[in-house]
Amino acid sequence: MPKSENQKLKLLYIKDYLEKNSHQNHLVRASELCQMLQAHNIACDRKTALADIQALKDYGVDILSKPGRNGGYYIASRDFELSELKLLIDAVQSSRYLTEKKTRELISKLCSQCNEDDARLLRREVLISGRVKSMNESIYYNVDAIQEAIAENKQITFRYFDWNLQGQKEYRQREYRASPYGLCQENENYYLLAWSHRHGITAYRVDRMAAIQAAKESRVPCPELTGASLQRHAGRLFQMYSGQGVAVMLRFHRDLINAVMDRFGKGVLLIPDGSEHFTVTAEVAVSPMFFSWVIGFGQKAKILHPKSVAAQCVALCQEAMAQYQLTQND
Repeated sequence: MPKSENQKLKLLYIKDYLEKNSHQNHLVRASELCQMLQAHNIACDRKTALADIQALKDYGVDILSKPGRNGGYYIASRDFELSELKLLIDAVQSSRYLTEKKTRELISKLCSQCNEDDARLLRREVLISGRVKSMNESIYYNVDAIQEAIAENKQITFRYFDWNLQGQKEYRQREYRASPYGLCQENENYYLLAWSHRHGITAYRVDRMAAIQAAKESRVPCPELTGASLQRHAGRLFQMYSGQGVAVMLRFHRDLINAVMDRFGKGVLLIPDGSEHFTVTAEVAVSPMFFSWVIGFGQKAKILHPKSVAAQCVALCQEAMAQYQLTQND
């Protein structure tokens, strides 16, 4: 049959149509493909449509067919299974460091990876409004700039800001300079792990960074943040608060086994201590956030060693209690 002007686009249209409209319970017939192509001013008959489907199969597209009166074609496997897309969408929805606008954009892109029927089901379960989300629309550009600097082994300069009582950005006076080494998520926020002359090894909230620029200078070498050491360092931090790395022995009630495994990983050694308790020794960055994590378990968790770390925890508790001590005028 004579070729039309858009003939070169035919395979792309067929592949796109099958991806959006076909699944195991919704088969697409060759005649339906011909009608779709004709709507795009592409001449096609059943014979050429079948040949095009075979060409897509030869290319690697997993197209299956069912014979018979109600038969047709469908794409059997895709880059993402429906359950995988659901997990990714849930992660995007719950990410505080993504703005509401960027969240909707990402979910729309994820939904495009499945057929229209499944996409409608996924969108129906999306709940974004009312969730606490980042207010920094430039976080994507921040991530790109940081990753590029890491790849090129360059330091970065940037501005850092805080929120004031009016909900407005207040930039800190000085320009920051740091050697970036890795990005990680903690407590629903996104952080840059870096080395700076002012703070040494430290962490910055990516959503509170602005005007990131790659500097001419190479990164300052930091073995503690290089290779596997980066992951170990991140695992010692509590809510990304820096602190001296110390091997701490803690005693927990057996009710907290799940919480301890979630925090320190399944490789941690749990040593029974009587019938109701167990001890754990782990390297942590001693900080107020570490103490808050321990204190939150009440009588079911205790720092045993070093005694100096336990004393710091007691001092923090006393400071907090002092705020609630009643006076004669209360």
